Amino acid sequence: MEIKFLGTGGAFDTDYLNSSALLKFRGIHLLIDCGFTVFPTLVQKSLVQKVDHIILTHLHNDHCGSLANLLLYKSIVEKAPKPVILYPSEQFKQQLCLFLEIQVKDPEKYADFVPLENFEGISCIDTYSKHSEGMQTYAYIFEEDEERIVYSGDLAKPEVLFDRLQRMPEKRTSVFHDITFNPENTGHTYYKKLLPYLNGLDMFGYHCDPTQSPQDNPVRLVFFQQEMMA
Repeated sequence: MEIKFLGTGGAFDTDYLNSSALLKFRGIHLLIDCGFTVFPTLVQKSLVQKVDHIILTHLHNDHCGSLANLLLYKSIVEKAPKPVILYPSEQFKQQLCLFLEIQVKDPEKYADFVPLENFEGISCIDTYSKHSEGMQTYAYIFEEDEERIVYSGDLAKPEVLFDRLQRMPEKRTSVFHDITFNPENTGHTYYKKLLPYLNGLDMFGYHCDPTQSPQDNPVRLVFFQQEMMA
């Protein structure tokens, strides 16, 4: 597996672009999240044509805001086959289609929707209300051979993710977890809450302004790992 980030910022960290990644995985190129800066970034980096599968952690604008642009571009400009959107639940699919219908009228004209359970190697963690009260969010686990990549999405309460990992068979695991350096930011995980989970895992923080990282933060930030940036 190979993961390349298109941005590592949050909704308001526009200098660092919306957090999103392109994962080369089991013969596909899977776009994880498609916030409002993602489509322009894909165009700028000549990566639009690589996207053939898409998965979303949740429906906040910095995670899905340019999805319609991407779908229309692939159909009208590239005249490419419809990308596959993997969805973790029927309710989430319905919410996503309602969001897209405002912009493209008929979402299934521009994408094939496939239940996540039909795709081998990806599992989801239901993180409902653990980012924003009453909102459906998901974390994802990707596995190929002896490697595992974990992507938190937006998650203020990391216990649910790490409890799941502790019950899984041992594998070489890289965790990409949203992080905040402001203890008053209750929608994301304060960096000190991640410290108990550092042993035995390669952990990287994203969805932040990297210039705000305090000197005592031991979590490596994706932004400073140039090999992880697209």
